[in-house]
Amino acid sequence: MVPAHESAFEPETPAPPPAVYARAGRSALTVFFLSGMLMSFPGAILPAWGYHLKDDFMVVGYYFLAMGLGILISVQAGPVLLAWKDVRTVLTGSAGLAGLSFLWLALTSPPAHWPWRMAGLVLMGISAGLLNSAAFQAISTFYEQDKAATVNLAGVMFGLGCLTTALMVSTTFYVYAVGSILLLMGLVPSFAAGLYWKARFPVPVLHSQQRWREVWADVKSPGAVMFSLLLFFQFGNEWTVAGWLTIFLVQRVGVSPDSSLMMLAAFWFSLLAGRIVAQALLSRMGHGKLLMGSATSALFGCLILIATNNRFGAWTGLLLLGGGFAMIYPLVVEKIGHRFPNYHPGFFNGIFSFGITGGLLAPWLVGYLAQDLGIWVVMAVPLIGTFMVFLLLILLWVEALLTASGAGGRG
Repeated sequence: MVPAHESAFEPETPAPPPAVYARAGRSALTVFFLSGMLMSFPGAILPAWGYHLKDDFMVVGYYFLAMGLGILISVQAGPVLLAWKDVRTVLTGSAGLAGLSFLWLALTSPPAHWPWRMAGLVLMGISAGLLNSAAFQAISTFYEQDKAATVNLAGVMFGLGCLTTALMVSTTFYVYAVGSILLLMGLVPSFAAGLYWKARFPVPVLHSQQRWREVWADVKSPGAVMFSLLLFFQFGNEWTVAGWLTIFLVQRVGVSPDSSLMMLAAFWFSLLAGRIVAQALLSRMGHGKLLMGSATSALFGCLILIATNNRFGAWTGLLLLGGGFAMIYPLVVEKIGHRFPNYHPGFFNGIFSFGITGGLLAPWLVGYLAQDLGIWVVMAVPLIGTFMVFLLLILLWVEALLTASGAGGRG
């Protein structure tokens, strides 16, 4: 992998004491909570917009495409803004933009025409992407000191944000109008903007944006290609389920909209709890066994959800699926870290860029397929994707054995 170029800038004033940096680090970690709220928003709001009663699957796909477009815009804009303004300013502006996107979506909720909501989701995607980029810059000092702990904490906060969005919409579904729900949610980033403006962040360890030629250089080796494909399918699996689960449960299983949102919250909770458990198991179990067990659990979860027509089957499949997905990502990232030590999960570099593309495109593709084939496709696509993850895990295991044996033979 091409090493990330780094540059550091001398502060104009004396560095704040360690206690100030610690508070700034905690403030930066809350950004991942906010990012989780934004990234999981489309999947949670669909029932409130009435799409559980419609077959406008293609329109739903466009919503996910709009969110993905905003994130891609932020990928290009983020490094420019961070080179021009400090982290505090970018975080404050991004949180403020998130608050404005909630306001826009509150004003354009049904019966307003759906393209207006796409514009709001583009804004939300831009704010989520900028928050992620600035947050990893804000915690770069801590990341360089303890990568595993920093990424784990960021993942926990992100998962809590996703869980909070589902719970907020589910508990207010029959209490407030959809516009009021969105205004209530918009208070969170608005409050965060004030928090970030008052925070003092340490001088970041800057990583430059990779050019596409450098990205291509990163993914030329067989191992990097397989890792990239694995992340592509895994991100696509997770965000397809998270985005479409509520509509699938209402139309396929027949649960109420608020119940589907609670089940979505359970999915996020199983992902969050599973990733915490995964960290505890890493030192006690073979990583290969954990990966294979996780992929198998996810496969069975998808099969059960495709076949079931009752709540018990839906809950069983959902928990198997969430628990299986939860283990895969941290284990794969750890393996990437060993093979490619310059890998940084906060930047759009070669391996990560291809993976996140799967998360952006898969929910949009499901909208097209479901329009013609039916809602069952929502679980068929992650089933195929999970099978591909399972196959790639085997290929990576074989490739690692061949690499090790080749190195031993040369020695």
